[in-house]
Amino acid sequence: MLQSGDAVVLYSVVFGLVLLGTRSPVWSCGLAISVYLFLAVFKFPQVPDSRARQVLSRGTGVASGLGRASSIAHRGGGHDAPENTIAAIRQASENGAEGVELDLEFSSDGVPILMHDDTVDRTTNGSGPLGQISFSELSKLDAAAKHRLREKFAGERIPTLEEAVEECIKLQLSIYFDVKGHPDQAAVALGDLYRKHPVLYNSSIVCSFEPKVIYRMRQTDPEVVTALTHRPWSMSRRGDGTPHFASPWKHQWMTLLDILLDWAHHHLLWKLCGVSAFLIQKDFVSPDYVQYWAKRGVQVVAWTVNKDVEKQYYQEVLQVNYITDSLVEDCEPHY
Repeated sequence: MLQSGDAVVLYSVVFGLVLLGTRSPVWSCGLAISVYLFLAVFKFPQVPDSRARQVLSRGTGVASGLGRASSIAHRGGGHDAPENTIAAIRQASENGAEGVELDLEFSSDGVPILMHDDTVDRTTNGSGPLGQISFSELSKLDAAAKHRLREKFAGERIPTLEEAVEECIKLQLSIYFDVKGHPDQAAVALGDLYRKHPVLYNSSIVCSFEPKVIYRMRQTDPEVVTALTHRPWSMSRRGDGTPHFASPWKHQWMTLLDILLDWAHHHLLWKLCGVSAFLIQKDFVSPDYVQYWAKRGVQVVAWTVNKDVEKQYYQEVLQVNYITDSLVEDCEPHY
């Protein structure tokens, strides 16, 4: 069931909007009841809290009451080593990370690989969209070509998802699988991995900005721990706060959509998907925000925390996990 506060807000909003549009209390009640029945039938329950805590508190002592948050290396720690590579995973482990966040994408021939972008241009010495490059071609690229430490990591290649997972298991790192899209394809690939490596049920979490990805993953395997990822105002503004659109009317329209999307994330989508964590851009995290989610059995994870003073705040005050580009030094903000 929805938390009582969420239920009141949700059904009041539905009732009010329909009443405003139709001036019919009957239609308003009918639609509010329909929303309630939809959630009752189609929502997924959260995985047991004890197992979610085991995943999210892996190696930190938080579950035992010691109060230490996890530091998760963003894309394996893209400041310290070439992002989404085996070298990054090893470097993150060496630097003391409790886990790594890894981006799932696919080659043109359907091989699950680690890559953030839908092209290879930004991080490799190649060019072109992933959808047009086979894995055999991808394996020839230098994944360190554009990195600031390219000489140290020269020749590092793009790994398959399975290679990365096996390395993380060996190093006892937790994994945050960040799924960019392809809900059906990703659910199949991840489902196969969980069956092959059951340890993942207690050491990994599947995350996405796209609720349909998480819902499809729960359909495929409801035992997988999942999270929604969100940045408020992402449709109308860039990460640094500047507007996406020069047109005032388009900016206002996108702002309205942002408000609706944010409301849906906080009152509807999290419950529909049955998530155990909520990954939120760091500037929106506060003690009250952490408590809001804690009351719903959801843990907050902040991204991307790149300053030492911020890390201390998350470790000592908020005591929530954070994702960072570097385990060894301050680096530029990442939105």
